Amino acid sequence: MNIGFIGLGLMGRPMALHLAQAGHTLHLWARREASLRPFAATAAVIHESPAAVARHADIVITMVSDSPDVEAVCLGEHGIIAGAKAGSCVIDMSTIAPDAARQIGVRLAEQGVHFLDAPVSGGEIGAINATLTIMVGGDNEVFEKVKPVLLCMGKTITWIGASGAGQVAKACNQIVGSVTLLAGAEALNFARQSGVDPALVRQALLGGAAYSRILENHGQRMLDRQFAPGFKAWMQQKDLRIVMNEAHRLGLMLPATAAATQIFNAAVGSGLGEADTVAVLQLLEKIGSVVESNNK
Repeated sequence: MNIGFIGLGLMGRPMALHLAQAGHTLHLWARREASLRPFAATAAVIHESPAAVARHADIVITMVSDSPDVEAVCLGEHGIIAGAKAGSCVIDMSTIAPDAARQIGVRLAEQGVHFLDAPVSGGEIGAINATLTIMVGGDNEVFEKVKPVLLCMGKTITWIGASGAGQVAKACNQIVGSVTLLAGAEALNFARQSGVDPALVRQALLGGAAYSRILENHGQRMLDRQFAPGFKAWMQQKDLRIVMNEAHRLGLMLPATAAATQIFNAAVGSGLGEADTVAVLQLLEKIGSVVESNNK
């Protein structure tokens, strides 16, 4: 198929390369020329605007940072809406607000263009290994038609419901993920501050009720001090902002998520925004060292 791809960053680049390897013809646009260099050895066609990409594509995939970015790429001047053919499909795989996804879907539908919100979980490693979890909102018939394309990039593909439902599922994922990540960081820091080997504590926890994939995978990254980004802390902060804004709109109390949001606010504010999310451990250690120093 002719597939457009916009958003060739940490996650989008390997995702697009998997589509090329599957035999699809890629149509690309990027704000930075450097983002296009990995595709020099492919048959990808480079275009001057998102609208030009859409004119040549049956499906256009977007993978950018936040709601305003998706809105600009899809609906802005020279955006996808200016070039998309009736009957084509836009799949946004970014993490944005559910209501923003619904509104973009309505605008595209007015031009006869289908829209799916399909945010992902799995980080850079999942993108590289094509094992992403993909949560999809939108028309189920459209989803079934494009599912083979999604399977080039992910392993667990789930249709959640109507437009915006994929983003709601991703928000739920970020609630569980951020709170569990913070709990793991607190536990390992607590062990170390208590003079106990955190690696052995983690090993014990993995065999009991405290087991989680986050403790298994991210916990090992914490022990190995692997703070290079697979998923940046500022991105988690952004995702949690979306969650808390939705909670405010719905009148919901999310106390654990609120606490995790404040921790990520502090992590980004202290200069850890470009590091991996597991760098919250460094924040806890820094706070602990200050307390320890003051108690001497």
